[in-house]
Amino acid sequence: MGVGGDEEWGMVEKKGNQFMIKNQPFYVNGFNTYWLMVFAVDQSTRGKVTEVFKQAATVGLTVCRTWAFNDGGWRALQKSPSVYDEDVFKALDFVVSEAKKYKIRLILSLTNNWEAYGGKAQYVKWGKAAGLNLTSDDDFFSHPTLKSYYKDNVKTILTRVNTFTNATYKEDPTIFAWELINEARCNSDPTGDKLQAWIQEMAVYVKSIDPKHLLEIGLEGFYGPSTPDRVQFNPNTYAQQVGTDFIRNHKVLGVDFASIHIYADSWISPSISDTHLQFVKSWMQAHIDDAEKTLGMPVIFAEFGVSVKDNGYNSSFRDTLISTVYKTVLDSTRKGGSGGGSLLWQLFPDGTDYMDDGYAVILSRSPSTSNLISLQSTRLMLFNSMCSWRTRWGCKKKNALEEFLYHDKL
Repeated sequence: MGVGGDEEWGMVEKKGNQFMIKNQPFYVNGFNTYWLMVFAVDQSTRGKVTEVFKQAATVGLTVCRTWAFNDGGWRALQKSPSVYDEDVFKALDFVVSEAKKYKIRLILSLTNNWEAYGGKAQYVKWGKAAGLNLTSDDDFFSHPTLKSYYKDNVKTILTRVNTFTNATYKEDPTIFAWELINEARCNSDPTGDKLQAWIQEMAVYVKSIDPKHLLEIGLEGFYGPSTPDRVQFNPNTYAQQVGTDFIRNHKVLGVDFASIHIYADSWISPSISDTHLQFVKSWMQAHIDDAEKTLGMPVIFAEFGVSVKDNGYNSSFRDTLISTVYKTVLDSTRKGGSGGGSLLWQLFPDGTDYMDDGYAVILSRSPSTSNLISLQSTRLMLFNSMCSWRTRWGCKKKNALEEFLYHDKL
């Protein structure tokens, strides 16, 4: 599965509401493993990075989303503003070079809204240590000094020359896209203006350094004040008060595609029920419709999963939820729609249970889930290979193939 030799490893682009590589559609079946860089630092755990990519490739996964940040703290990439640990940077180099070996492209996130791995709270700590008068972690989005810290870090990463491949990150087609920040929220400004201004400034900045790669924001997908008619699709009323605004944020110049997350268990109820599945369908469909009709761009469902810690958890429910996501993507794909793909949260190799937040899928222990993933990969790969941009979905498909691609019993 995947792309042929080196000469075929083209940059991912966007045309209208589809991802493309060399004029072929590129619908995505992918996964998250956020800790790859940190594991690659130490020789004793580096092999786990290879294992993840190897296992992902065997079930046809083509994109991995992972952290290209660790701000302050243990094994920090950025120890303090513009001061880096070269060993950790080499570990990120390894992750990128290893992904390429297994023909897996990377979505690299550049910082975190949450405190894990530093994130905006660490930038605020650095600012306070430098004598700035800061009152909230949301000052990350508005204070000129903190914005300059973030920009300097972005520039350092985008212009990094990989010590394994000698490719500059901003020229490397192994990188599918940059993500500004994981799950941005700005609760201090429910109007959304503060976060909007930050997205506008940073999107243009990233593109000024790297116009070749795609860019996304990293939002959860909540509808905000600019679209009162869409807030009905939010999982709860609180979601429209966290300073994000799906439509408005994604109209920003430089943002190439939409990405949203799906967590019925966090947002609706920690107890598993069919309500979760109904929410998944309506949440996805609303965003696919908006991406198609309003934004004119693809949407990736960049995190989705079920936690074993949920009340009433069982593996068959997890499979049903994954199938629901996959089927919704496929229903869009078959029409040449905006549903660009999905990224499971999260794929783990054996022997990393101590990193598990409850959502880990370990393929060797989950044959039914592994089969579901593999089937989705095969279906999307067939789409990608059968249809080119020029034919605009006028693909000649035989009946057996139609049956395989469109069969509802995922």
